[in-house]
Amino acid sequence: MLNIPVIKLIKDKDSRLHLEPLTGKAGLDKKIVIPRIQKPGLALTGDTSNLHPGRIQVLGKAEMRYLSSLSAPKRKSVIEAICKIDIACIVLTRNAEPPKPLLAMCREHGIPLLRTKLLTSTFVNRATRFLDESLAASTCIHGVLLDVFGVGILIVGKSGIGKSECALDLVLRGHRLVADDIINVRKRPPATLYGTGSEIIKYHMEIRGLGIINFRDLFGISAVRDRKVIEIVVELSEWNPDMEYDRLGLEDHRYSILDVSIPLIQIPVRPGRNLSAIIEVAARNHLLKMGGFHSAREFQERLSAEIIANDRRIQDLLGQLE
Repeated sequence: MLNIPVIKLIKDKDSRLHLEPLTGKAGLDKKIVIPRIQKPGLALTGDTSNLHPGRIQVLGKAEMRYLSSLSAPKRKSVIEAICKIDIACIVLTRNAEPPKPLLAMCREHGIPLLRTKLLTSTFVNRATRFLDESLAASTCIHGVLLDVFGVGILIVGKSGIGKSECALDLVLRGHRLVADDIINVRKRPPATLYGTGSEIIKYHMEIRGLGIINFRDLFGISAVRDRKVIEIVVELSEWNPDMEYDRLGLEDHRYSILDVSIPLIQIPVRPGRNLSAIIEVAARNHLLKMGGFHSAREFQERLSAEIIANDRRIQDLLGQLE
């Protein structure tokens, strides 16, 4: 099961959650397993049946006002019931002051009690985005990811087949490099895959005979981008004269990544083939298909209609001869 420790939520700076730990530091390694934020709601009345372990609980202005309206024994009983659930952590918004029973119970049960200056709605939105990214299924793929005419194209193939050289030619044609060699792929439900580069080798590419080059330094910031949705997989393979290749484009090949099926284009490599031009056409053809135009199928329909019309003409001629 995918999870992240509470300490990662605190240390993250990009999401600007502005969290500070108040108590329960022994539980900072507790795991967050559910990306959706929960507000206790009925749990503040004593009904904890809807509280979920491994989830962040947020106490906003309304919840704190309700807690303060309870008698001291009732408030302590409610807080104790909540803290007995194995929740990931409790977050107070608007820099609210925690009730003493809440501090004591969080310390006793090892539940991190955090506080932020953000409004409840702002914190929930930012934390949800962070958790969606952090808890998404992910994998690493060897290949090259590019943005070609706005289409995310992942080029795969065995080492030395020419993936990097093809990508270099595409960048020279005005397209953008996302990542080379190691592609970090994250799945965003239900079926969207985002590819990014490794932080260590971002914007870099190895060209055999030339060495390591930095695309951003060589071609400018417009030649690179940080991430892109993967829409097509292009597989480069050595030309095999004994193999039958699809010449009409009617067959729909698929490539599976993280249980997401993506259109696959298999391109045989041989001297004299302009791979970058073929990939550009593949991107344009994908955009046409997204718009409802399938050139190969339209050609097949016209060809079938012409064959049927010819058969009818032949039958008519035969009928006239009889």
